[in-house]
Amino acid sequence: MEHSLLVWLLPTLALVAGVAIGFLVARLLPNAAPNRTQRQLDDIQERFDNYQNEVVTHFNSTATLVKKLTQSYQEVQDHLAEGANRLALDELTRQRLLAALHSESAQTPRERLTPPRDQEPPRDYAPKTPNAPGMLDEHYGLKK
Repeated sequence: MEHSLLVWLLPTLALVAGVAIGFLVARLLPNAAPNRTQRQLDDIQERFDNYQNEVVTHFNSTATLVKKLTQSYQEVQDHLAEGANRLALDELTRQRLLAALHSESAQTPRERLTPPRDQEPPRDYAPKTPNAPGMLDEHYGLKK
């Protein structure tokens, strides 16, 4: 009888121990994976936010630099106009200098060149006269 009790008691204890170990493993391990995934997600979100901030900063500094460039160009134009007014010897020279200065700033774009309308496209064959053999004729180019 003791022998049969031992036969039943050992597997039962092993089953209880296995369930307890499985329960502990199931409670501890799944929490590790979501925490790691959440940390990765937070890291990616932080990198994305940093990238967006860098893009905004880049375009703000570019806009500032373009504004400075425009102001510098305007200052150069004003300096040249002032110099033309002050240094020109006569009124005709002054008017010509100012006209040249303002014509460069308000220059209209050039017209595009268009090909002639009556021109034929190039042919990929030799033209022939009427009643003459074509290039694919077996007697083409042979003297009789």
